[in-house]
Amino acid sequence: MLAVDLFWKSFFREHDLLIKWLLLFAGAGVLYLWIKGKKQAKLNTDEAAKIKAQRSKVAEPEVIVQCQHCSVHLPKSEAIKQEDRFYCSQEHLSGLDAQGWIGSAVWRNSPNQDVRPEGLAPDLVVIHHISLPPGGFVSRSSTQFIVDFFQNKLDSSLHPYFEEIADQKVSSHFLIARSGEVFQFVSTQNKAWHAGVSSFLGREKCNDFSIGIELEGDSDHPFEDIQYSVLAKLSAQLGAVYPNLQFAGHSDIAPGRKADPGIQFSWQKFQAKTGISAKKIPFGLDPR
Repeated sequence: MLAVDLFWKSFFREHDLLIKWLLLFAGAGVLYLWIKGKKQAKLNTDEAAKIKAQRSKVAEPEVIVQCQHCSVHLPKSEAIKQEDRFYCSQEHLSGLDAQGWIGSAVWRNSPNQDVRPEGLAPDLVVIHHISLPPGGFVSRSSTQFIVDFFQNKLDSSLHPYFEEIADQKVSSHFLIARSGEVFQFVSTQNKAWHAGVSSFLGREKCNDFSIGIELEGDSDHPFEDIQYSVLAKLSAQLGAVYPNLQFAGHSDIAPGRKADPGIQFSWQKFQAKTGISAKKIPFGLDPR
């Protein structure tokens, strides 16, 4: 027994370095297998999650929406969204629908409207200007005040001028902001309260047969180029449905009472951008 003990003691003394290396390699091998196992477990988890997500995606039905313009049904992923509405094509987004609304406009329905006389379609566009407060657009964005005004939501405490107009109930079919953004408040099939006491070539009550377009601006500042471009596009959109439209300013149908769109509005620029025949602008192209 003593001899055996002496043998092993001698063996370990002679092979001590070798044993240490063997233990080191064994430890490294165990560590490698542990790391590899962790990586494989993560890969298995990720793959399982991916398969689950794919199955979930396949299981979920495609949301179907309806085109506001033509009522066709189509997948939501293929539709063009405008506010909370959907359209099947750019053409329908840009067009005037069967209810008298332009799809590309921001819709803000006004309570200040009536039905047109039965069987009477609009054949006149009246161009206005508006600024709330007067000249307010010069130093700040004030379009929302106009939107609120046409919806009877204007907070009269925000400006002394708002107190003066607090009881007025008015609207227009469209507003073109300084930025070129278009708002619609009334269907073209209905009367907006924009013209007031008025007469066009001997025809009274212009609200009955007209479409009102407000330009954000005044008589002291030139209108923006983008406003002319948008006005031209809007005129074409309306003309596609109402081909007999003529064009006049508020001052033309209510002389002495109204002065808009004013001296800053260029009828020549408007006519050049639209290509509308001068015959459809019966009060001429001179500024007024």
